[in-house]
Amino acid sequence: MAFEELLDKVGGLGKFQILQMALILPSLMIVVCHSLLENFTAAVPGHRCWVHILDNATVSDNDTGILSPDVLLRLSIPVDSNLKPEKCRRFLHPQWQLLHLNGTLPNMTDLDTEPCVDGWVYDHSLFSSTIVTEWDLVCDQQSQKPLIQSLVMVGILVGGLIYGHLSDRFGRKLILRCCLLQLAISGTCTTFAPNIFIYCLLRFLSGCSIAVIITNNCFLIIEWTRSQSKGMVLTLIYCALSIGQMILGGLAFVFREWRTLQLVVSVPFFAFFLSSRWLVESSRWLIITNKPDEGLKELKMVAHRNGMKNVEETLNLEGLRATMQEELETAQARTTIFDLFRTPNLRKRIYLLSFVRFASTLPFFGIIVNLQHFGSNIFLFQVIFGALTISVRCLALYPLNNVGRRPTEMFFLFLVGLSILINMFVPQDMQTLRVILASVGIGCVAASHTCFSVHQSELLPTIVRAKAAGLDLLANRCAAALAPLLMTLVVYLPTLPWIIYGMCPIIAAPVLLLLPETRNLPLPDTIQDVENNKKFSRTVNEKDLCIKVTKF
Repeated sequence: MAFEELLDKVGGLGKFQILQMALILPSLMIVVCHSLLENFTAAVPGHRCWVHILDNATVSDNDTGILSPDVLLRLSIPVDSNLKPEKCRRFLHPQWQLLHLNGTLPNMTDLDTEPCVDGWVYDHSLFSSTIVTEWDLVCDQQSQKPLIQSLVMVGILVGGLIYGHLSDRFGRKLILRCCLLQLAISGTCTTFAPNIFIYCLLRFLSGCSIAVIITNNCFLIIEWTRSQSKGMVLTLIYCALSIGQMILGGLAFVFREWRTLQLVVSVPFFAFFLSSRWLVESSRWLIITNKPDEGLKELKMVAHRNGMKNVEETLNLEGLRATMQEELETAQARTTIFDLFRTPNLRKRIYLLSFVRFASTLPFFGIIVNLQHFGSNIFLFQVIFGALTISVRCLALYPLNNVGRRPTEMFFLFLVGLSILINMFVPQDMQTLRVILASVGIGCVAASHTCFSVHQSELLPTIVRAKAAGLDLLANRCAAALAPLLMTLVVYLPTLPWIIYGMCPIIAAPVLLLLPETRNLPLPDTIQDVENNKKFSRTVNEKDLCIKVTKF
């Protein structure tokens, strides 16, 4: 925690932090597109079986020219319980006797039908091409779509665990640059995937880098920011993610062919990889990992950029060692992921944070990967959800900084659960109300994620923060991978997935009371800081803050 003293000297929120964010935010806006890409590239359009007398261009006009396409469709495709053409079956032979029925419907179960053995005809009014239409992921193969979405989430999980450990060992910046390059290459190659197997493999590799790009970018700004400004900075970061949702909706509206859309959101990462060379490694991490010389160099550079002219002379190795003696002694021992569970306070925090993360992520992906459940205009929904989450996240900043981390997050989690549970009782034809309730849910879950991220960063020590983030991603991606799979439960009870989505955040809200409040407290740097559970008087902190501001 002594690093806060050094950060106050070089500037905890100045020109350097603004420039760092200017380099970080564009990549965050586009990376979120990759985690939600299957909303559009794997959209399921309207479809029906291919039938000979209607879709075969070689059939003579004299044979069926006197009959309209609607009549031919009626003769070839049975109707379902909603009197809509079946999507996955057709009559074995054209049922000509249906022409002589005057508005009465025969018993369709008495007529011979068969699966779509000759393929499907798709509605291309929304999308000219998706992976569903290209590889026929419908009917008996429809379960492959949620599996593909889950595979991306599994990739994010695996990447978070592996790269989280590597980030604590080799640095935030180096691993971030590797992930930017990996996403650029794998995302671009996905555009040219010849089959579903190659597509899944490349999307898995893309997933491995998505979450690390987000978390390491967050670390590179949060670990350079003073305690009083962390809430605002993380809110800006999450607003950038919401802007990314809006950008994806706009891009998907313009580029209706899935390969083009995939290419458009992948190529920019080559530019982000090149620009990332100007990012500055976390001095906090350098010092904690026993690299005080490099950490001191970065501190002097930050002081120069923030205009602290007289500070560089007073920053020296002796002063740094005196200020952070306890942290440097701790840095002599290399940490592993098992250190997260060896001490009681940190272990408790890890378990509770993982549970809350899982419970709050499940409804988010339950809504966001099922946009078609709320209506047909998924482009507009994506933009609306993005705009709404920006506004709600900004509104959450005031109670987050003035009321506290825990009560603010609990409030939003309760709203998430209630909005989803109420939506179950709204009829499908009341689309406006369904979209409003879904928007409230997605906005509140986004606000709760922002509050959670601020709270989590203030509970975990710097020396194992990336490793802990990897475990957080484990809970996050387990929920994200499970969310689309829960939709398979509709065969047992149509509302069952939504009951689970709604109850999870309501159950998680009271769990937050078991975690300490961290408003206006400095980041812990070592595991010992967490175990000592140092108490800082808020009265003293606010007094010190006033003195510093007045002096400045």
